[in-house]
Amino acid sequence: MSRNGRRVKIFSALEVANICGVVNQTAINWIKNGYLKAFTTPGGQYRIYAKDLAAFLDKRGMGDSGEALQVLMEQANWDTLLIASNDEALNNRLKEQINGLLPNYEILQAFDGFDAGRQLAEEKPGFVLLDAALPGVDPSKLIRTVKEEVVFGKPFVFVMGTPGASIPDTADASFAKPPDLSKLAETIVSLEKQQQSAAIA
Repeated sequence: MSRNGRRVKIFSALEVANICGVVNQTAINWIKNGYLKAFTTPGGQYRIYAKDLAAFLDKRGMGDSGEALQVLMEQANWDTLLIASNDEALNNRLKEQINGLLPNYEILQAFDGFDAGRQLAEEKPGFVLLDAALPGVDPSKLIRTVKEEVVFGKPFVFVMGTPGASIPDTADASFAKPPDLSKLAETIVSLEKQQQSAAIA
């Protein structure tokens, strides 16, 4: 995260290869030969900041690849979940429990509609767990907005509610309140894998 709290976009060597239309080893060679600035994770994997990739593409005159980079920059962060519920106790409990099930995911929290909208635009979470009872929020309108406007990255939206709650058909999944966290985690992991496969294809 940057100092202002907004997520910094980072790419893997494979993602760079896909953007540039080359094989993974070519991207790795660019890094090893000093053409593309990168850093190494504790696990030994290369990671590239968006600004460094943009500079590399510009220097090499790869205009089409630059457009592909812009598309990826507009996509959601598929390792991030936003919990939007004004039930503070439930929200905090869900965050703690989901962190245990999905330790590699970042869990964001919003306790009102305004903050939910702000974080959707700024953080671009790939997944949203929306409380159907969140004051001031129409779940149907929120889903339509985040699916249609590119600034939100088109995340998956799950809606949770008590029996009898109005849950829109446009939700990507619906859960009881509180949700079955094992099922929620399985759904998130499955959808993230779909996104990764689509990006590579």
